Amino acid sequence: MLFAPSRLPPRSLRLAPGSPMASTLAILRPSAPAPLAGRRARAAAPATARVALSSRSRYSSARVSLGSEVAVGADALFADYKPTTAFLFPGQGAQTVGMGAEAQSVPAATKLFNQANEILGYDLLDLCTNGPKEKLDSTVISQPAIYVTSLAAVEVLRARDGGQDVINSVDVTCGLSLGEYTALAFAGAFSFEDGLKLVKLRGEAMQDASDAANSAMVSVIGLDSEKVQELCDAANEEVDDSERVQIANFLCPGNYAVSGGVKGIEVVEAKAKSFKARMTVRLAVAGAFHTSFMQPAVSRLESALAATEIRTPRIPVISNVDAQPHSDPDTIKQILARQVTSPVQWETTVKTLMGKGLEKSYELGPGKVIAGILKRINKGASIENIGA
Repeated sequence: MLFAPSRLPPRSLRLAPGSPMASTLAILRPSAPAPLAGRRARAAAPATARVALSSRSRYSSARVSLGSEVAVGADALFADYKPTTAFLFPGQGAQTVGMGAEAQSVPAATKLFNQANEILGYDLLDLCTNGPKEKLDSTVISQPAIYVTSLAAVEVLRARDGGQDVINSVDVTCGLSLGEYTALAFAGAFSFEDGLKLVKLRGEAMQDASDAANSAMVSVIGLDSEKVQELCDAANEEVDDSERVQIANFLCPGNYAVSGGVKGIEVVEAKAKSFKARMTVRLAVAGAFHTSFMQPAVSRLESALAATEIRTPRIPVISNVDAQPHSDPDTIKQILARQVTSPVQWETTVKTLMGKGLEKSYELGPGKVIAGILKRINKGASIENIGA
């Protein structure tokens, strides 16, 4: 949940990993950063543990913009999508000890954890349900844990009365950073197993990139995005290029995360009050996610993605990079590689969905971070949490 003005913490503070406040503000631990300064896969049969979904298709070809390029044909399948019901998947920071407990009573959900154990080489469900917290909060563990728990939540929902009808009604999906991989798995773009292998490598690559540089992240609370950009610009005037900062996560009005070198982050914290920020919150993350500090992770992701079969999703999956759906497998691979070094455009994604007529959303996985963000963007938004 998001902060209520009546019980705000001190103006500048540091949060322990996994604390309730950190879970709300650090959802960005799950993805990738943006610069500061193929072959087409065939539509193969479903893999062993693929999550079943609706086969709705009411989309036509049109032009869509991808960065400075214009994609046509294969990547334009969902260009005129009209969403009504969405599945939204959380990212890193949503993890909490005890998640996965409900999955143990649903055989299909338990099967996902068992398959994960074989891929990961450790008992993921035990870590999710029993901790220790410090281990679950680590980048290399939390990313696979949230991915599997979120897809287990789909199976928990399916086992409920009317659950399959809800799943069949979903005509758009997206996820916050790491959650984009979960959304792609739900939409059938790749198998559960292949998605988990990608997420495992992603977490390891991001941790290694973080270890190679002295960087950090901070949430700036109480300013609009334009003011936060001005704050970043002011900070960058006082530090070397290697310490520059940028907005890394556009969450919702009044809550934007800034990433960069530690010295740059310290200047942001020192100047925030003069820009009339309500407070700054240093995030308990490994490094400057969603910036060029994560560039070392890109080549590893590109190699893994090149070796992974990716199919056209059965429903639109909205990208964190450009807030657009993509249908061409090669384009999806490029987008996922760019995601680690690109700001997360979550606020634009949510506003676009609502502007296109979204009526109902479901947050599947641990925590209620996404529900809180949606309510900050639109108090009247209809969203239901499905845990596992």
